[in-house]
Amino acid sequence: MLKGRIKNINSTKYIVDVNDKDYDCVLRGIFRKDKITPLVGDYVEINEKDLQITKVLPRKNFLSRPNIANVDIALIITSVKKPDLDLVLLDKLLVHVMANNIQPVICFTKTDLLSDEELKEFKKVMKYYKNAGYDAILNENVLKFKRLVNDKVVVTCGQTGAGKSTFINRIDDSLHLETKPISESLNRGVHTTRYVSLYKIENFYIADTPGFSSLELNQLEEEQIRHGFIEFDEYDCKYKDCSHINTDGCKVIPHVGDEILQSRYDNYQKFIKEHNESSSKLFKK
Repeated sequence: MLKGRIKNINSTKYIVDVNDKDYDCVLRGIFRKDKITPLVGDYVEINEKDLQITKVLPRKNFLSRPNIANVDIALIITSVKKPDLDLVLLDKLLVHVMANNIQPVICFTKTDLLSDEELKEFKKVMKYYKNAGYDAILNENVLKFKRLVNDKVVVTCGQTGAGKSTFINRIDDSLHLETKPISESLNRGVHTTRYVSLYKIENFYIADTPGFSSLELNQLEEEQIRHGFIEFDEYDCKYKDCSHINTDGCKVIPHVGDEILQSRYDNYQKFIKEHNESSSKLFKK
C-alpha cells in the first residue's frame, strides 16, 4: 500500500503524487456508495497493483470553493484593474479562508494599469490591509512570496481574470499554464483553468484553480464572520460578544471612516445581513 497526495482530478482520473512520482489512479466503487468525495490535496492510500485509491486519510481542513483539502495558505489573487478591484469579494475570501483555519495572503495584481491618482488611492487600501494584520504583496514580489510559503501548501483563489495562472507562471515559467486576456466588454476574465491542479515548485506546493466572481458565506456562523475582520479585535467594546452593529458600548463604530476603512465596515454589515437573512429562510423551512 502506498501513501500519497492527490494533485489533480479530471472526471474519474486521479493523479496521485507518491514521493514525487505520479500515479494515474481510479476510485474504489465503495467511495460512491459511502458518499466520499476525494479532493485535490487529500492524502490517500493506493493499491499499487491495480492503482485504486483505497482510503482517504483525515483532513486538517478543506475549502468548498475552490475544492481543495489540507491547505496551509490561501493566496487571494486580487486584480486592481481589468477586472476592477472587488473589495467585497476580497473581504469574503478573507473571512472564508480564516474560518477554515487557513492563513490568507493577499496578492494584488495589475497595478501597472492604474493611473497616478488610482495608484495613490490603491496604496492607501493596501497599507490598510497590511496594518490590519494581513500579509499583502504585489504580484512582482516573487522572492517575498517564496519566503512566506516556504515548505507550505498554497491554494490560489480569486476572481476570473485576476491573474492566478499568470502569477504561477511568473514563479515557475516552465509550467506554461494557459492564460487569456479579459473580456473588454464585460470587464471580467475568461475561464482558462477548468480543474484544481497542484504543482510542486521548489520546496512548496501551489494550486491553480478556476476563478469565480461570487461567494456565499451561508455555511458560517456569525461569530466566524466577525472574527474574519481581525482589526475589530483591537477595540475593547463594552461587551465581549459585541456585534459592532447598533450595539451599546461598541468601540468599533466610532472609528469607522477614520481608523477603520469604510468599505471594510460596510462589507461586514453586508455579510452579517446576508447571513441573518439566510438563517431566517432556513428556519422558516
